[in-house]
Amino acid sequence: FKRERRLGLRREGRLLKRYGVALGFAPERHKEREGDGRPPEGTYAIDARNSRSSFHLSLRVSYPGVDDRAHAAGLGVPPGGDIHIHGLPNGWRKFTTPHPHRDWTTGCIAVTYAEIRELWSLV
Repeated sequence: FKRERRLGLRREGRLLKRYGVALGFAPERHKEREGDGRPPEGTYAIDARNSRSSFHLSLRVSYPGVDDRAHAAGLGVPPGGDIHIHGLPNGWRKFTTPHPHRDWTTGCIAVTYAEIRELWSLV
């Protein structure tokens, strides 16, 4: 729910919980291409976990899907990828990150440290 800056976590179609999020630098509309700063819209799965991320834990989103690839191909652009739900940056950058007051990622979905730990345990 990009407009509300909310992420819904579902399991087998059932809403488990919602989280407040910060998004990419251009969050309106669905992601179309690499570097557009837009998080994808729709239903995606978590397909990988990274405990050694430069952000406090990260969960990779299954973007791009078949339709996303086809749309980008029709535009003649790469679809992008490497979209994650992640916590705040590790190290000193956490002190300069404007979370949650404004969008700051390059196209990912960011939550707090506590929220990413909870998400990590639920997926």
